[in-house]
Amino acid sequence: MYLAIEGVIGVGKTSLARLLQPVFDAELLLEVFEENPFLSDFYSDRQRYAFQTQIYFLLSRYRQQHHAVPQALANSDLIADYTFSKDALFAGLNLFGDEIETYGEVHNALAERIPLPDLIVYLRVTTDVAMQRISTRDRSYERNMEYSYIDELNAAYEDFFDRHDEIPVLFIDSTALDFVSRPDDLEHVADRIRQKLQIPPYQQHLPLEQS
Repeated sequence: MYLAIEGVIGVGKTSLARLLQPVFDAELLLEVFEENPFLSDFYSDRQRYAFQTQIYFLLSRYRQQHHAVPQALANSDLIADYTFSKDALFAGLNLFGDEIETYGEVHNALAERIPLPDLIVYLRVTTDVAMQRISTRDRSYERNMEYSYIDELNAAYEDFFDRHDEIPVLFIDSTALDFVSRPDDLEHVADRIRQKLQIPPYQQHLPLEQS
């Protein structure tokens, strides 16, 4: 099983991945984003630093997934806190003209070599709650993050996964969930994953959320 968790910045992807690792006895793959030397400058001046930031992320994510995913899946199940395909989502918001064309050519060439997840868990959240969670974790390079950017990114995520048909997607509204502090919320998410992948045991749920 290869499970990937997705959602807007601040939604809780890494926290959920860490919590699900022992539940499914899986390997863990976490995105390495703090090493991007352009990230802080990007949040201060998106237009100026977008291309450098995006290309660095693209190559970093490729190097990590190209080697780590096949190696992990050879020995165990795997849970990741991001997908390779989401890189193009960010590029679509931040790059224009020749930059997006150049990025697209590189992304498409690299994506062919990346194994696809069996399931993507997409954590939905309101922009207000996402901003609250970003503020709570208080990362220095995120302090200048604009509400309008997160709102635009949130809408892009919604559009992306509403149209996504390459990989099965499990939609979970995380706005009212606190899987870090409330074990029942974590079990709810784990149970939805088991049900989607037909991994027993799981409880049948009423169709309150799109799946």
